[in-house]
Amino acid sequence: MTQAPARKLAVLLHADIVGSTSLVQKNETIAHERIQNAFHRLSSTISSYEGIAREIRGDALVAEFARASDAVTASLAFQATNTTHNEQLTDDIRPVLRIGIAMGEVVVADSTVTGEGIVLAQRLEQLAGPGGVVVQGSVSETVPTRMPFEFENLGEQSLKGFDLPVRAFAVQLKSGEQIPDLESSVLIPEFGTVNAEERPPLELPDKPSIAVLPFTNMSADPEQEYFADGVSEDIITELSKISKLFVVARNSTFTYKGRAVDVKQVGREQGVRYVLEGSVRRSGDRLRITAQLIDAATGNHLWAQRYDRVIHDVFELQDEITREVTSALQVELTEGEQAGLWASGTQNLEAWEIVIQIPELLNSHRRGNVLKARDLAERALQLDEHYATAWNMLGQSHWEETFNAWSEDPKTSLNLALDASKRSQSIDSSNPDTLALLTWIHLSLRKYDEAFDLGQQAMLLGPNNAQVVAIAADVELFCNRPQEMVVLLNRAMRLCPIYPAWYPSNIGWAHLLMDRREDAIAIAQSSIKIDSDYPFNYMLLAITFAEMEREQEARTAMENLLRIDPKYSLRSFAESQPFRDADVLDRHIVGLRLAGLRE
Repeated sequence: MTQAPARKLAVLLHADIVGSTSLVQKNETIAHERIQNAFHRLSSTISSYEGIAREIRGDALVAEFARASDAVTASLAFQATNTTHNEQLTDDIRPVLRIGIAMGEVVVADSTVTGEGIVLAQRLEQLAGPGGVVVQGSVSETVPTRMPFEFENLGEQSLKGFDLPVRAFAVQLKSGEQIPDLESSVLIPEFGTVNAEERPPLELPDKPSIAVLPFTNMSADPEQEYFADGVSEDIITELSKISKLFVVARNSTFTYKGRAVDVKQVGREQGVRYVLEGSVRRSGDRLRITAQLIDAATGNHLWAQRYDRVIHDVFELQDEITREVTSALQVELTEGEQAGLWASGTQNLEAWEIVIQIPELLNSHRRGNVLKARDLAERALQLDEHYATAWNMLGQSHWEETFNAWSEDPKTSLNLALDASKRSQSIDSSNPDTLALLTWIHLSLRKYDEAFDLGQQAMLLGPNNAQVVAIAADVELFCNRPQEMVVLLNRAMRLCPIYPAWYPSNIGWAHLLMDRREDAIAIAQSSIKIDSDYPFNYMLLAITFAEMEREQEARTAMENLLRIDPKYSLRSFAESQPFRDADVLDRHIVGLRLAGLRE
């Protein structure tokens, strides 16, 4: 018997282009390009306000939110930035949107949403003026009164397809109020300094939030550190796929490794309510794992368990701990989340023990470590050729060589990356890390629209995966949408409060694109404190100082770049950095040349 599709209550957004036919008649090519660009910018705004852009239907876009306040905020934020965007165009091919927002029950299947709520949102959108937003009465009632919105009562409307009249409201910002515009948001991330203890307390998310600490290795053999780390990392990976949780990234929580820390301190520094900690003891073919879930605000234990099993039960144990944690937090999984969990793994213990050594090597972004990671991935695949995660890591090692200009044959390296990632996807299509890698690869292939779509899909599958969100932000950066990029990357930084150097470095590049050179310099210098050998910090400084005619500082930055990579050249930069706009690429090349980079 076929199971009926799952239904749920959601806030639905329907956006439509005003007069799309007229725009196309003026210039079909330009109109289609600008309409797609508008939808891409709207999708990014939706993502930054915790929404999901489900699909584009012709000249309309459908999205889903958990909260009405997020849907309204995203809509008004986009309408404001779209007005500014259109004012900069020199012709009259200017896509303007109308937006309708409703609440209703929907069915979600294969990223497609259907249901009466979508139809109602569409009918409400038709009541809006160009650049306007109209919402259902129940939406206006659920938006907190503290929000800077005012609702104009349009009365009860008779809408096609609905037997009863529907109360409708036009919504706009209150006089004298404004939504923080994306361009001015967070110059240097407000939730991050190099020293975690210096950070101000982070606001708790409005859903259960958790940090998983690295499990302590209690074995007599220090070589078992990787085993304990692997248990912790797999639990983080699975929890991060659950949309009703907020899960801090591995990069952030693993900074506590080897340290005795108070869970209340962890809660403050990571901005979470709950902390999961535990230990692993391996002796011969026996395994003992303890785990406890703690309320970081009170220090009380919500759940604790000890498991004594044979070593090959480690995979089932990780699954069991993940289920116990979600149950203790009273979080219900959707059908898709239940099906997607635990799909990228292996039952080959030896292969798993090899793969758990790879993330730290890849995350270093050092060529020697990346080559070691590749060797390990290949060894794991010899043991289990159907190990999706190993294929994905192999693909990333090849992509890193392309993007960092290490490869003697970039085209071949990129093809190897693509082949490996597609193999990973064929084994497990639900893995957000694979879609994120495909996003990076399609950027390098200069297939920008495909990269954008892949990034959106990856965030849908991994809503708490900081790396996934940061890679989606990369698309915005290379497509010259710096404001949208800053919003997404700050979201990644909230998921990973102790973040890697490339996060703030990329925010610095965004500020350079916005001609905020002093801010770009400050951010790059802050990023250097995280990793003094990350080369893109020095590229950013070299270009920025050159544009400001600070010649000596530009040349000093270039000397540091060439200290890290003596073979780097203008050709390396041009071939490896996939900026969509030729003018942006040319601008950076001019700056690097002025700073002393050779051809």
